[in-house]
Amino acid sequence: MRHSRLLLLFPALAAALLLVTPPARADEAQEISHMLKQGQMDKAMERANSFLATHPKDAQVRFLKGLILTEQNKTAEAIKVFSSLTDDYPELPEPYNNLAVLYASQGQYEKAKTALEMAINTHPSYATAHENLGDIYAKMASQAYDKALQLDKGNVNAQAKLALIKDIFAKPALRQPAKTAPAASAPAIRPVAVKAAETSAPVAAKPAALPTVASEPARPAAPEKPATETRRDDSKEAILAAVEAWARAWSARDVGAYLKSYAPDLVLARGEHRANWEKTRRERITRPKSISVTITSPEVKINDATHARVTFKQIYHSSGLNSETWKTLLMVKSNEQWLIHEERIGR
Repeated sequence: MRHSRLLLLFPALAAALLLVTPPARADEAQEISHMLKQGQMDKAMERANSFLATHPKDAQVRFLKGLILTEQNKTAEAIKVFSSLTDDYPELPEPYNNLAVLYASQGQYEKAKTALEMAINTHPSYATAHENLGDIYAKMASQAYDKALQLDKGNVNAQAKLALIKDIFAKPALRQPAKTAPAASAPAIRPVAVKAAETSAPVAAKPAALPTVASEPARPAAPEKPATETRRDDSKEAILAAVEAWARAWSARDVGAYLKSYAPDLVLARGEHRANWEKTRRERITRPKSISVTITSPEVKINDATHARVTFKQIYHSSGLNSETWKTLLMVKSNEQWLIHEERIGR
């Protein structure tokens, strides 16, 4: 596997891992990230270790430390850092991806495959992990064809297949990861909690209009919306209400209401069963002492009467993790209720 194709070997940091921290801590992570980008590895490591001495659970700086160790070719130590991150924050797919990169560099393709499968189980729509898993399968196939040719040098089929795989890896990377700035460089965003409509502040009554000297000519009344457009607006409100209810249930750690937000035929990672998925979600919702989920900038696209797409920025805060990411929910209408049919990371 080529490092240029494997996300989060600097500078492709935080395409999906957007950790929102208090300003002082964000500035610290930004400084460490800048040193790393400038190749000042020793200074970056010293700064990271100093910060982690007082903030040992900070996910972003620990992640940066793993990147520094990777650049210093201290693979074993980098593996320990990313492994520790997967233990403390199993909901983040990027540490699993980086473990796969490091395992693959050592030729440990089985371990790399397992790490990528964990990343995909965490986020089924994590395209980088899917692509890298394909590379791992190709590398493992290459080893198998090599073994076949050792046993039978005249095996024409194995020769052709091995040549095809070598040709694939001889070409430039098909897709480059986004060269986005580290998340710590973004200002911290204060979440606006999702609240029920009835909590809105009352609007003060307007004073009676004063008489004017000359009145303007009466304007024609605005034409009424067509029935189809009115129904579409009503549907958008219902869809957003369903998404907000999902966020409130998550924030309240109400697992029952949270799970009811998903359709019976929810799209899951290949090979994953609904019961296992629900068990994992239950553990991750009940484990933190507190959770706050905020949605901002929602956009609704209605495909037809029973299918829609909602894209928004999700801001997640818990007792152990702060993160910000774009998310897309594919919604389906069933028994007059809008439910989540598929959940994707990104826009």
